[in-house]
Amino acid sequence: MLAQRPPMGFNTWNTFGENINEKVILETADTMVSEGYLDAGYEYVVIDDCWSLRERDAEGFLVADPVKFPHGMKYVADYVHSKGLKFGMYSCAGVRTCAGYPGSFDHEYQDAQTFADWGVDFLKYDFCYFPAKADCKHRYLTMSMALRATGRDILFSACNWGNFEPWDWMRSIGVHMFRSTGDIFDTFESTAGIIRQQIDHFNSSSYGCFNDIDMLTVGMNGAGNVGVGTGNSYEEYELEFAFWCYFGSPLMIGADIRGIEDRYKEMLQNKDLIALNQDAECRPPYHVLSRDDVEYFVKIVDDHKIVIGAFNLFDEPRKNAQIIFSEIGVPVSSGKRLKMKDLITKEELGVRKDDYFFCLEPHCCKLIEAEFVD
Repeated sequence: MLAQRPPMGFNTWNTFGENINEKVILETADTMVSEGYLDAGYEYVVIDDCWSLRERDAEGFLVADPVKFPHGMKYVADYVHSKGLKFGMYSCAGVRTCAGYPGSFDHEYQDAQTFADWGVDFLKYDFCYFPAKADCKHRYLTMSMALRATGRDILFSACNWGNFEPWDWMRSIGVHMFRSTGDIFDTFESTAGIIRQQIDHFNSSSYGCFNDIDMLTVGMNGAGNVGVGTGNSYEEYELEFAFWCYFGSPLMIGADIRGIEDRYKEMLQNKDLIALNQDAECRPPYHVLSRDDVEYFVKIVDDHKIVIGAFNLFDEPRKNAQIIFSEIGVPVSSGKRLKMKDLITKEELGVRKDDYFFCLEPHCCKLIEAEFVD
């Protein structure tokens, strides 16, 4: 079964936009293996928009741009597969992609078979230039059926930006992950906006179909296609990655991993946070409350543990951030205490009862793994 856990990989869009080519993809695949990303769980290499010619051929088939991809897409897919990785591509439910290339509207079955013949394992399916009188749900259903009709296992990544409340129907039509947000940009304002927007939609993500809150910007430092200024600070990237892992979102790296700083490579390969993202129970976090601009959550994970999350989206420190145990379902009358560990710093916090107070700097977070003790 596809998507038993949140999918993990790399996507070209955030850094490269239209500036993609065969060399970039092959070198990225090499780096995924040689720099430990595959071992950490990142398995998909996905080409986003701008890979094809501007028009279909005489028989209506999509054609890879021969300048960008001189050996064709089957060659690229075979190379990616030879590295033990999986290969992903992009199309759109509309008549054109977001960058103006041919979309798959009314070509769903033809395009799905083309992707299967090339050896595609993952399809990101966007929503630009969608005819006003067409039915969004039906067209995503059509592509879902078309992919299944090929007989090849192709992970279906639907990307309609949260239109038509996709959390209510995407799972039932067979997608494996669905975008519930607009595009992310390499700023903390963008990250915080996505987090706030998703608070009411956490429970729509679980085993087999995951709420996708867009590709990571960790380590971009303002460069690339969605880069802005100098990008985020280290602490802001840390909050972004921690939240994506905590939320159970697919983890699709958007930075150019061929030249990323070591500290961001280490962040993206943090074993404890990835394990949280890939937890066997696949449960989304429960939003406990907002207090003084800090968002508090609790997440039930495997092995009878819980993970408490606190995210300061405000521009000022919160010197008395507080986790009150009764608010997360562990009142003093339970007779239970919590043995606590900071998942990010690895600090052992000891055994506590009733509550835990701490300072939370601006644009920072804390994830605390806790197990019950008498």
